Amino acid sequence: MRKDVRILLVGEPKVGKTSLIMSLVSEEFPEVVPYRAEEITIPADVTPERVPTHIVDYSEAEQTDEQLFQEISKANVICIVYSVNSKKSIEKVTSHWIPLIIENTDKDSRVPLILVGNKSDLVEHSSMETILPIMNQYSEIETCVECSAKNLKNISELFYYAQKAVLHPTGPLYCPEKKNMKLLCVKALTRIFKISDLDNDGILNDHELNFFQRTCFNTPLEPQALEDVKNVVRKNMSDGVCDNGLTLKGFLFLHTLFIQRGRHETTWTVLRRFGYDDDLELNQDYLFPSLKIPPDCTTELNHNAYLFLQSVFDKHDKDRDCALSPEELRDLFDVFPYMPWGPDVNNTVCTNEQGWITYQGYLSQWTLTTYLDVQRCLEYLGYLGYSIVAEQESQAAGVTVTRAKKIDLQKKQTQRSVFRCNVFGDIGSGKSGFLQAFLGSNLMRQKTIKEEHRSYYAISTTYVYGQEKYLLLHEVFPDFDYLSDADLACDIVCLVYDVSNPYSFEYCAKVFKQYFMDSKTPCMMIAAKSDLQEAKQMYSCTPLEFCRRHKMPPPQYFTCNTTAAPSRDIYTKLTTMAMYPHVSQADLRSSTFWLKASVGATVFAVLGFAMYRVLLKPR
Repeated sequence: MRKDVRILLVGEPKVGKTSLIMSLVSEEFPEVVPYRAEEITIPADVTPERVPTHIVDYSEAEQTDEQLFQEISKANVICIVYSVNSKKSIEKVTSHWIPLIIENTDKDSRVPLILVGNKSDLVEHSSMETILPIMNQYSEIETCVECSAKNLKNISELFYYAQKAVLHPTGPLYCPEKKNMKLLCVKALTRIFKISDLDNDGILNDHELNFFQRTCFNTPLEPQALEDVKNVVRKNMSDGVCDNGLTLKGFLFLHTLFIQRGRHETTWTVLRRFGYDDDLELNQDYLFPSLKIPPDCTTELNHNAYLFLQSVFDKHDKDRDCALSPEELRDLFDVFPYMPWGPDVNNTVCTNEQGWITYQGYLSQWTLTTYLDVQRCLEYLGYLGYSIVAEQESQAAGVTVTRAKKIDLQKKQTQRSVFRCNVFGDIGSGKSGFLQAFLGSNLMRQKTIKEEHRSYYAISTTYVYGQEKYLLLHEVFPDFDYLSDADLACDIVCLVYDVSNPYSFEYCAKVFKQYFMDSKTPCMMIAAKSDLQEAKQMYSCTPLEFCRRHKMPPPQYFTCNTTAAPSRDIYTKLTTMAMYPHVSQADLRSSTFWLKASVGATVFAVLGFAMYRVLLKPR
């Protein structure tokens, strides 16, 4: 909502503009009236909407046209004052003042107008018959008020309506000519309905209506009040209430009714609570709350954010198969202004046999977005209504900023849950296959991936000492001379070479010597395509000798040319090395170390999935 309101009073001389302002301030009719009142500011604590209000007077005798135009451009709302006993001043409303204001305001930012009929104490009849056709002709006119500066009639109401026209404008919400809500308003309220429909059954039941009421107005509805609301809808439309709950049509009808009855502040309260600005766009402050990330720190979702995302998944997984079909995924993202996940996501996370994103894959993609682009993650959580449904101050409450990596190294332990592994290798060495194998895809399945749907990332969970961790693999483009800081910043380096290509290892050796030999980042050599005939590498020493010389673990033989899903052991090793970069070379060679690290991984993976299935059953 606006931080202040600027009201300008214009009109013909002697219609009582200055008297209206002075009567408001002094609460009595002034005996002596100057040509023009000085600008006054009414403090926030004495206005109904708790917003500071500036009231500006205009005098043709004291001001130039240029000064008038400047005041028009600065005003948030303009009151055109006429005298109810002067036909000439009423005629000037349409012949002079409205055209002048329209000409001097931006077409894209419509300034609301209030027609003010002053001196009602001098006549016994109302001017409304003459004014109503003018109101119907110009959509800019919010309302008309008849008042008397002398009798103090409707003075405070006049300025309240002017303030309301700025803070709760009708224009963005409703089209008076068509007598229905505007498309942007319908779109915004539809998103609000979908977020409030916590079980996604297309109906707001009593629990959901009460949650909505508490969220927007800080007070629940009494059972009788709930029934009264539903009865109003029932009387006016046949499909507004279903199974004793409010449908989307009923929800939209209620807001149309509020607006038509001059209660549009109710609709604005709802819109603003769900993040909308005066143009019915989601506010930047709502989508991108402040989040400070010091250097050398990473971003992860916390427990509350994962619980929220699990509930969103559960809400849209209608067939309870622990995966999101394309239709279910579209339904989930229906509250977004665009589809955020492209077909590459299906090759970034785990999918089922149909290629649909699984529950684990869904959480993995959110983890990846949070790690790589936390601002985008905040935006996405904003679209889903995280701060509202989870009852948090903002989406930032769902993100944990980890401590600096150098502190982890000093303390020889970490609280982080996401570890990044950058995968280097020459063209054709098997990097892409290595990434896809992590997602359970063997070579046969990998061949079905379209080139335009390829992903250079893969993320999934591994288990180290019984703890679930995320390993994020990133395939680095093999351009030796142009490696960026992002290509080098990671928790572990994976150097992949093709055992059947005698020239493949040389690239890995060069990358290691140039960029990682003197760094503290642990490195692992992967001997890919181990199902093929091994060729002698055309390098000054063998890969095994190279690893011994540089105190690296021996090359790990790997293939994704398997009948079933490729082995995941190597990924557990990579995660373990990323978690414990300080572990000595002797420990890395010890089979006992790896056995301890990987023990229970399969049990925990199966248990995690089983627990999700158990949790689904009572819902």
